Amino acid sequence: MAVFGVADYQSIDEIQQYQMGRYISSNEAVWRILSFPIHDWQPVVLHLVVHLENGQRVYFTADNVQQSAARPPGTTLTTFFELCENDELARTLLYSEIPQYFTWNPSSKTFQRRKQGERIDGYPNVRKTDAIERIYTIHPNNAECFYLRLLLVNVRGPRSFDDLKTVDGQLCATYREACQRLHLLEDDMHWDTALHDASLTSHPKQIRVLFAIIISTCLPSNPQELWNKYKDCMTEDLLILARNRASDADLQYTLQMYNDALILVEDLCLTIANKALAQLGITAPNRSAIDVRDHELQREQQYDCNELRAFIQANITKLNIQQKNAYDKIIRAVDNNAGGFHFLDAPGGTGKMFLISLILATIRSQQKIVLAIDSSGIAATLLDGGRTAHSVLKLSLNIQVVEKPTCNISRNSTMAKVLRGAGIVLWDECPMAIQKVIRSIQ
Repeated sequence: MAVFGVADYQSIDEIQQYQMGRYISSNEAVWRILSFPIHDWQPVVLHLVVHLENGQRVYFTADNVQQSAARPPGTTLTTFFELCENDELARTLLYSEIPQYFTWNPSSKTFQRRKQGERIDGYPNVRKTDAIERIYTIHPNNAECFYLRLLLVNVRGPRSFDDLKTVDGQLCATYREACQRLHLLEDDMHWDTALHDASLTSHPKQIRVLFAIIISTCLPSNPQELWNKYKDCMTEDLLILARNRASDADLQYTLQMYNDALILVEDLCLTIANKALAQLGITAPNRSAIDVRDHELQREQQYDCNELRAFIQANITKLNIQQKNAYDKIIRAVDNNAGGFHFLDAPGGTGKMFLISLILATIRSQQKIVLAIDSSGIAATLLDGGRTAHSVLKLSLNIQVVEKPTCNISRNSTMAKVLRGAGIVLWDECPMAIQKVIRSIQ
């Protein structure tokens, strides 16, 4: 049915509009006349929360803030612990099996035995249904909560958070350690084998790179153990350097050498995943806070000027007239601190990337900072030292829905220091960026 008419749009009755505009087929009409069910929900689904101790969400007002802080309301997890303390059946169940035997009362924050369903032998007052659970997923980056969830789906009848991470009568320091003791995590045999093979044939610097890649991207179960086992191999070049300086061939490994090697590994991890060793399960090296904060600055100043000059000398003569004109104009603007915007436009395959590489090399050979950024991650790999615009400028990931996006860079941060000292910001594929991004940077 089509309906049209002239009406006052200040007061629209959406319900009447829907009822007048809907169409009911003959099949649906018969179904409704015979009072058949329109919808059904089978089986029952109960969401079970996962949170660390004292990590549940609490809603409070100015009137009940102290009461809510002193006695926060129960959650399905904390009530599950209490249930295991007082109920014999619950002590035989996993967290995920509770909805089959108990219902959750949201008003009283308690579990109650089901009154309908199949009877259970040996438990006359217990009934079981086909209800299923949905335990909220946890990202592995939220490490301790992730391992807590892993324990909850494998350990039966825990009575508290401490009981959950107690294995063979010994309280573990972390949930991750409890998972390791219960053999719930994969062992690190394949990573151990990779490092062992590398220790036989590779330079210590290469072993450090391999180790940094493993711990920052592959999430080994016990990275600290891998470090303890292969730290001599990763520190061997530092030992040789110290022996040469001291003219002492009998000099042995020291804690300072291991610390220096850890700093080199942490620098690699910061470059690969922007994570310090403490975030990756390894004892952090002894380094000043300034050293950690200035990592972004060090990253942009690590280029070999002699190697860059050799590259320029070998390729500068290969530029055609138009490329040379653009090259001279941009380099002159950087040398004179003239500023301004320069847009390079040419068809694909005409040598834009070759020209960009020469510009990057020339400015960096003068020990100036160049920020090479790209609109996409794949294209950023084509630039020497290239990174995405989101990574460099700290842009929001949901920038499509943000009305006025801003760069999340504080005035005194290292990235602000890098931007202030940059000779040029070279943005490849800039027209691919959302217009709001360009406007926010201006």
